[in-house]
Amino acid sequence: MIPNKDKNNNDKPDNNKKRFRIINWLILLLVFSMITGVIRTYLSVSDSQQISYNRFISMVEADIVERVEQQEDRFVIRIKEDIDYEIVNSILNPEAQEVIEEEVETLPIINPIFDRLFAPAREAQSQREVRVFYTGIVYHPELTTFLLERDIDFYFNPNTSNAFMTFFFSWVLPLGFFYLLIALVMRPLIKRMGGMGGMGKSSAKLYNMEKNTGKTFDDVAGQEESKESLKEIIDFLHNPEKYTKIGAKQPKGALLVGPPGTGKTLLAKAVAGEANVSFLSISGSEFEEMYVGVGASRVRDLFKQAKQIAPCIIFIDEIDAVGKSRDAQLTGRSETEQTLNQLLAEMDGFDTSKGIIILAATNRPEVLDKALLRPGRFDRRVIVEKPDLPGRIAILEVYAKKIKLDGEVNIRQIALATSGAVGADLENMVNEAALRAVRMGRDSVKQEDLMEAVEVVVAGKEKKDRILSEKEKKLVAYHEVGHALAAALQKNSQPVQKITIVPRTMGSLGYVMTMPEDEKFLLTKAELLDTITVKMAGRVAEKLVFDTESTGASNDIEAATKMARSMVTVYGMSEEFGMMGLESVEGRYLDGRAVSMVSSVTEAKRDEEVKKILDICYQKAVILLESNMEALHNISDFLFEKENITGEEFMEILKNYRTEN
Repeated sequence: MIPNKDKNNNDKPDNNKKRFRIINWLILLLVFSMITGVIRTYLSVSDSQQISYNRFISMVEADIVERVEQQEDRFVIRIKEDIDYEIVNSILNPEAQEVIEEEVETLPIINPIFDRLFAPAREAQSQREVRVFYTGIVYHPELTTFLLERDIDFYFNPNTSNAFMTFFFSWVLPLGFFYLLIALVMRPLIKRMGGMGGMGKSSAKLYNMEKNTGKTFDDVAGQEESKESLKEIIDFLHNPEKYTKIGAKQPKGALLVGPPGTGKTLLAKAVAGEANVSFLSISGSEFEEMYVGVGASRVRDLFKQAKQIAPCIIFIDEIDAVGKSRDAQLTGRSETEQTLNQLLAEMDGFDTSKGIIILAATNRPEVLDKALLRPGRFDRRVIVEKPDLPGRIAILEVYAKKIKLDGEVNIRQIALATSGAVGADLENMVNEAALRAVRMGRDSVKQEDLMEAVEVVVAGKEKKDRILSEKEKKLVAYHEVGHALAAALQKNSQPVQKITIVPRTMGSLGYVMTMPEDEKFLLTKAELLDTITVKMAGRVAEKLVFDTESTGASNDIEAATKMARSMVTVYGMSEEFGMMGLESVEGRYLDGRAVSMVSSVTEAKRDEEVKKILDICYQKAVILLESNMEALHNISDFLFEKENITGEEFMEILKNYRTEN
């Protein structure tokens, strides 16, 4: 069975075709009417001819008029049949008559064409003996007496038929045409723009009950705790009697919180798929429009739809767009506040026994209004964190099923190399690996394709058009080997996986890839200091060998400073401040921005502590490299020639020169 959403979309092209077909016919009718009127005017061969009012009076005085007919806008004069036309002609005096030829109001391009086509007919008309004339109505109170005295028949005929046709073609037809044009074209446009045509309608997407979203919990990997929290909601939808029997209430809603790309939307769709109920999905930003009150109207419409198709799940993505905390700066007439108030009222008002559950997703829970987060609205907060090592392995296995893998692929090794990656990153890496396999002419994905895909996502593609000079290339080689040596010579550092001096599209001229043996969730002070030492070792190698300092260490300095600052302000690892917290973290699931909570005097002391940590680590890196200069030179020369060396090659060379420290 086709989902309702697709069915509605399939009907739209047919409706558009019908609409434009009607518009085309209306345009053709209007053009045909205009052309017909022009042709009728050009082919007109009636005996009537316009004359001036004084010629009309002269005809009456000459006793050649048989009757006069007053119409709505003219006098029609008929000449007696037995009057010689020469008499009429003499009165009109062709050399000086004031005959006003009726002008045809047509397009400038049409006039010459019709003049040429119908010139013979108009010439024949001019040679006829005209017996009927007309003139405009002029205010002349004595006209009636003047005509009656001469025994001339005088009639009044308003000519209603012509008036009706004139009114129809001048007013009714144009107005009707433009009304239909607006109804068929502008109204759908206004509706799409959120205007009066449909500004209160919800743009929620409805999935069919049988097929649902097509997603189940089998499609969601690496989030076992989140799935466990939501399974009870699914069971409540399937077996409500089991819970109501002891007086338990169905949770009204659950808030999915986590970093971008962790699968919050996928998890919501999987809940609807597992529960086999309808799924209404809308983004928080779609409630907002330029018209005040539209957002509240859409909230009402959304819940009205949900009540009609219950049981169902309502999913509001990026709810922070509409649910931000209210403060004194927002007035009661604010569109955002009206929408939020309506959402709060609707969440309080619906009956949970009908099987309506609200799921919402956000990566900024700290900005949400407290009234929105209280129990009775969102009863549960489900944290959708970045996956750990087992979670990444499970995610990679899910996406690996969709591609053809070589038998020697080690999924665990890829998962170890992607620490901190979310589900969207892993999906992208697997797809990049498949694309690379095709480019290389293979019919299956190998381990090297997956490892290269990891590097592409982390550092970008190889920038082959960026050619370094020999001096720059050697400088980069020593810089990267300095990092690798510092990592290999310390106990708390991660093993080296690869060293490269091939420039990448994300700006790096080279990098060292390290891979942990096991995933860690806690870092000690010694491990943090060793990591900072590794960051400093690149600049130290430049200084020791070339006695210079390059811009290549900018990212290392930034990362080392940030880590040392966190040790002082957040982790309580400084002698000066001890366990004192100096900063708080905002946007934990986004950029994790640090916000200072101390005075300017304390900030100055904080900066001194940070510098002290960096100086200690710099001096440690100097000692490590000075005591292993021979290894630094030999490994750098090897890297300069090969451009890429593996962790095994690096350790094989190092073990011949390594000294105990």
